[in-house]
Amino acid sequence: MAKKDTFRVVTRGSDGSLLIRDYPNCDPLLKMHLQIGTDDCSTDLALRGLPIFRGLIGPMPEGKNIVRYESPEVFETLTKEWGTNKPRRRRRRTAKSEVASNSAAEETASQV
Repeated sequence: MAKKDTFRVVTRGSDGSLLIRDYPNCDPLLKMHLQIGTDDCSTDLALRGLPIFRGLIGPMPEGKNIVRYESPEVFETLTKEWGTNKPRRRRRRTAKSEVASNSAAEETASQV
């Protein structure tokens, strides 16, 4: 189990850009935010026992050694973007090839 040694806070700036700040431990976060609990249900075992802060969503894993916290507005925006991005599906056959294969099958059947 990898030790999480970087604490990342992602917020939104006044101009709409993402502001990302990294900290070597959670002590600066404890001074800036009120701790309201500890994570006890994360599927990433390295996150269990980490603080939960009022006004931040997290902790959540980002890579092997980064713990990420987000402001609620950033979390909502990024979640909506993630949900609307649909993966492109590859088609195995195009409509033209399906029609061609069906007509070829019909010709073969009519010859028999």
